[in-house]
Amino acid sequence: MTDSDDQGYIDSEKRLAAEAAAELVEAGMTVGLGTGSTVAYLLGALARRKLDITCVATSPATFDTARSLGLDVREFTGIDHLDVTIDGADQVDPAGWLVKGGGGAHTREKIVAAAAERYVVIVSSNKLVDALAAPVPLELLAFGHDATLRALGDARVSDKPSSPDNGVLADYFGPIGDPGELASRLSAIPGVVEHGLFAPAMVSDILVGQGSRVHRRCPGD
Repeated sequence: MTDSDDQGYIDSEKRLAAEAAAELVEAGMTVGLGTGSTVAYLLGALARRKLDITCVATSPATFDTARSLGLDVREFTGIDHLDVTIDGADQVDPAGWLVKGGGGAHTREKIVAAAAERYVVIVSSNKLVDALAAPVPLELLAFGHDATLRALGDARVSDKPSSPDNGVLADYFGPIGDPGELASRLSAIPGVVEHGLFAPAMVSDILVGQGSRVHRRCPGD
């Protein structure tokens, strides 16, 4: 199988997971839209359903694409609750821990996930891992970020542009071990705005495209 065949297979799985998630959305809902290549399939699937829904987006790219498809996307202001948020992930471990932030929007993604009654994660099967591995994306406050990097240890600024809120994007390359312990340590370092570790307690459902089917997992399954 060639690289292009592999990518086509992965893209098909992403599309299947995204379309399954779109079917969970009902008219009248407020919907959080994530960021990334799998969410791109979700936006098209939602637009085709022509539901009366209100959306908020986690990145300018998602906002602009959703608007261009005819979705009602608004700024996340004056809205304190979402019915459902749907987003992708870079890694998913057996317990339901996620690594997110490959697109640099993980701070907004975590806020939108936490605001939702139901947080649905959509991935292709290649995102399932036995154990999370570095790098873990970080967003840092620009002020004093060199000192923040020193406190983090094995971390460095990424080559991505700044976050949607002008934070410095970086990556942690040290060992992950217990994701919960690392998440607590990263959060406790002054200057770390947010990290890309998402706890299983945040996640309602994980929809995995595998071959020609979609499998639903709950964290810990």
